[in-house]
Amino acid sequence: MTQQSPTPVYIDPRTGKTYPLTDIRWRSDDHHPLMITPLPGIGRADIDTRQRSIWRYQAALPAPIADTVSLGEGCTPLIQRNWGAARPHFKLEWFNPTSSFKDRGAAVMIAWLRQQGVPKILEDSSGNGGAAIAALGAAAGMQVKILAPAYTPIAKVAQIRAFGAEVQLVEGPREESEYEAIRQSEHIFYASHNWHPFFLQGTKSLAYEIWEDLNFQAPDNVIIPCGAGSNILGCYIGFSELLAAGQIKKLPRIFAAQPLNCSPIDASFVAGVDTLTDRPTAPTIAEGTAIKRPVRLKENLQALRQSDGGTVALTEDQIRAAVRAMAAMGLYAEPTSASAAAAIDVLLARGAIKATETTVAVLTGTGLKSTQFMTELFGQAQP
Repeated sequence: MTQQSPTPVYIDPRTGKTYPLTDIRWRSDDHHPLMITPLPGIGRADIDTRQRSIWRYQAALPAPIADTVSLGEGCTPLIQRNWGAARPHFKLEWFNPTSSFKDRGAAVMIAWLRQQGVPKILEDSSGNGGAAIAALGAAAGMQVKILAPAYTPIAKVAQIRAFGAEVQLVEGPREESEYEAIRQSEHIFYASHNWHPFFLQGTKSLAYEIWEDLNFQAPDNVIIPCGAGSNILGCYIGFSELLAAGQIKKLPRIFAAQPLNCSPIDASFVAGVDTLTDRPTAPTIAEGTAIKRPVRLKENLQALRQSDGGTVALTEDQIRAAVRAMAAMGLYAEPTSASAAAAIDVLLARGAIKATETTVAVLTGTGLKSTQFMTELFGQAQP
């Protein structure tokens, strides 16, 4: 890990250039995604127990936010269930206000941007991120525009529009929405959940929360569905801060679950490189993680390797089976989310994790986000 800076600043990990947090920016002058220099972390006494949201960990942020924005995100249930030979914990992130984990990052990023005086924001998203930005933007009184792939499930588009956001559907693969957003960023601030470093300051609350859920202990393993990797990085940042603060003895192993049909992080991890590796792509039912070119690929790979974790690339049949198995135990998870559960089986079979270890699988979004798929899967009466 890099040495802690006495005053937190933005840093371009590729060049080492730094910028003050007072800058209103979403990328470096070299057009790279930014991080924030490592922070010292907080302990149990620093938790504001009056807050029942992610803002209970506000002392862990790199700078004070005087006027927070919140819809009650965070403090989601952690339940333990039998899963084959193991008994993992499932973190039910669909209990967040817009029914996905992205509310964590959106709340902190938007509160920070409002404090900086940004009146209108732009985001590109395949659904969950757009809903989170639209909802928290509405709560903050900001104008929001969302660019979404034309294939985005209609339930997700309806949710985004319900919060008053302008929606522009973009033809072509997922990355076309990002390219169009970057073009439009000349006229409206690009508050991207994949680019803006304060989004990761929100997703890192997941690590603090899991630590608190487990009676202030770190789990052995955390399994997370991964597209662009904001949850992987947030979890790594949070647990790294807890380690720096002496609150845990070692990092949990972090594992990224991806659909084989779109698995660039798995491909690069397996190849042992930190650049994109050729692997064929195809449509996937886990559309929320269908990111062909993650802008933070290198940082995600570093987080997985430094935590002694790994990756899993899942077939469509494995993901579909996990959706069914979860539903049979009362958990209605969208395919993207169910990937984390499917990865448990693969990691157990590999010997990468053990049934006796404390494993947390993060269920990032509800099946209600994938109404068409779930209707096709479960709509027919069973014989």
